[in-house]
Amino acid sequence: MPARSAPLGLTGYLAAEGFEAALERELGVVEWRHGRLLFAPGPARAAAWAANIWHDPVALAVDSIGEAAKALRAIQRNWSYYAPHLHRRTALIAKKLPTVGAKPLVFPAPAPTAPLGAWTLRDPRTVIAAARTSSPFPNGAAEFVADKSGPPNRAYLKLWEAFTVAGRWPRPGERCLDLGASPGGWTWVLAKLGARVIAVDKAPLAPRIAAMAGVQVRRISAFALDPVEYGPLDWLCSDIACYPERLHRLLSAWIAAGTCRNIVATVKFQGETDFAAQARLAALPGARLVHLHHNKHELTFLRLAPE
Repeated sequence: MPARSAPLGLTGYLAAEGFEAALERELGVVEWRHGRLLFAPGPARAAAWAANIWHDPVALAVDSIGEAAKALRAIQRNWSYYAPHLHRRTALIAKKLPTVGAKPLVFPAPAPTAPLGAWTLRDPRTVIAAARTSSPFPNGAAEFVADKSGPPNRAYLKLWEAFTVAGRWPRPGERCLDLGASPGGWTWVLAKLGARVIAVDKAPLAPRIAAMAGVQVRRISAFALDPVEYGPLDWLCSDIACYPERLHRLLSAWIAAGTCRNIVATVKFQGETDFAAQARLAALPGARLVHLHHNKHELTFLRLAPE
């Protein structure tokens, strides 16, 4: 007998680890919680603190492990699971499903394109499944083959992930401005891609990063720059440690100047999450806010020119 399927009429939002309260604040009304997985009424909407969004989830009533796996295979091939409890039963079901390769990416490389669904056990006889999710990575966790010798710190992983999520990155010869560049993790990424980089920070870059081909260093505050002075830029990148409201003023000035095609910036929260500043950043024209797997108590601001 085939598994009985019933639409939930909800959307699932898997919170970035440790930020369930921030996601609940964003969503407002939450019907029920399943570990980090929050279900809210209505169609999917933007939720910066969600690592993955489950579209149109259904409840599958199943009587056995084999029936659960069969029901999922009948919907599609590729699945990842989220298991806040019932770990052994989840693992036994997963073992009966086709293996989904989730090897770390070697940057630069495109994100996986194959459809990836997500499922979880609400109880031993109820599978919650969504054939379509917002992230191509299991539970939104993008993993990369790390470079342990080139970059001066681990901040480069945020930029790798931002570019991968955006589906584009600087091409050789493109002009990039890296604000708050010291010690040079993001400058290293940009220069390795062949871009021409102006690295701006009052603090010094690591000498080997400053010496990379195409890198120009300016030892001044990013907030002292006149956007018009720099002419057309392909990418504005910022990993500045500053309050979100100050970042909003900085990005607003660059957007108003109209000199930069693409922007990637880290929004860093100090203490409590500043939801008002988050909303103002999200309201900037063309803006998108996401929590990357490699973010901590921060979001990534993306503003990309049409391709």
